[in-house]
Amino acid sequence: MGLSMLIVFLALMVLGTPLYLSLLSTSLLGVIMLGDLSLLRVMSQQFFGGMDVFSLMAIPFFILAGILMNRGGLTDRLLDFSRLLVGSVRGGLGYVNVVGSIILAGVNGSAAADASALGSILIPAMIKDGFSPAYSAGITAGSSLIGPIIPPSIFMIIYASMTNTSIGGLFAAGILPGLLLGAAFMVMNYVYSHRYHVPVADFGEIRKKKREILSRSVVALLAPLIIIGGIVSGVVTPTESGALAVAYCFVAGVLYTRQLTLRVIGESLYEAARLTSSIFLIMGAAMVIGWLLKWERVPQRFASFILESGFHESPWVLMMVLSAIIFPVGMFMEEVSTLALLTPIFTPIALKAGIDPIHFGVVMTLNVTIALITPPMGACNYIVAAVGKVKLSDVFIHIWPFIGVAMAVLVAVISFPALTTFIPRLLNL
Repeated sequence: MGLSMLIVFLALMVLGTPLYLSLLSTSLLGVIMLGDLSLLRVMSQQFFGGMDVFSLMAIPFFILAGILMNRGGLTDRLLDFSRLLVGSVRGGLGYVNVVGSIILAGVNGSAAADASALGSILIPAMIKDGFSPAYSAGITAGSSLIGPIIPPSIFMIIYASMTNTSIGGLFAAGILPGLLLGAAFMVMNYVYSHRYHVPVADFGEIRKKKREILSRSVVALLAPLIIIGGIVSGVVTPTESGALAVAYCFVAGVLYTRQLTLRVIGESLYEAARLTSSIFLIMGAAMVIGWLLKWERVPQRFASFILESGFHESPWVLMMVLSAIIFPVGMFMEEVSTLALLTPIFTPIALKAGIDPIHFGVVMTLNVTIALITPPMGACNYIVAAVGKVKLSDVFIHIWPFIGVAMAVLVAVISFPALTTFIPRLLNL
């Protein structure tokens, strides 16, 4: 049965069927092959149950906050602040790209949103300043990976909702790995800028307006502080923090920047509803196929195989083995589906091996996030190629060094659990 379901699922994907329909159709085939049509009722219950999770309510708020920030002009102010911080050195716009991603990561929790927002502004500017088009697109795609690692993170919310792990603890655990990822890309930018003699950009005009930029940036910088500070301190829940961020971005966009008109607000609400709906549909469909896999005891069989092979005796080896499965799956499947399918299978195995669930959650998030820039899918590659007007083939050819840097950070996080557990333990999360 499993092989037949896999063949049908792959065939539907090749035909371009929407992912949630591919998952539901494959599940329906599985129910028919079991010969018990009464399971169709359970199938519908599982589909609804996959979306009816309280912690998932935070996702639409974070998505809408990011959209309002971009459309309300706050993102431009954050980029000016980043230019003021790191823009006046050789390869300055490359550093601005990374710092901008770190700051924006504190608002929307999405790599795709960061790639789109930064790519449309920075890729043309970087090319003008002497960077190659492929490198400009590559570092934009690479730095966008920081979005789902530094809190808030849509991927971490999904993992937490499926494992009953503290969302606040996971968010705190992502801070150091996210900063490490940013530092790694900065080192890469330093090497590239000096090797290819990228000119030092003229940021004299920016420095002349230092006071104005600082005063304008304060309003924009408060948005990530509201989200991260509120959740990590425990003052508000992730959902409440997201709602506060939406309210703040709305007020700032209407009264301060005055770029949020009724039309823009309507378009923002539509875009947020569309993105949220796609995530929730995939979550529901993935829950159905996950339930069917449990019915057929696939997770138990896989766990038995891992335990019999002895991988669980070394947590490091086990996480490397599981990463070697998660990452390729993420290369060919949508990331939310990858998390929804593999989390209930792999997490019990990790816990049995003595791995901290927060540590494993960050490792899973890193794996599916890096897949976002890995061919042949690599959604962020398509985004930066489109918004930056760079050939997609050039992006695919030159993206591999950025994947290598991100994989090195993944290995570091696996090897040194304290990178993920230090801050949550410090804050008793």
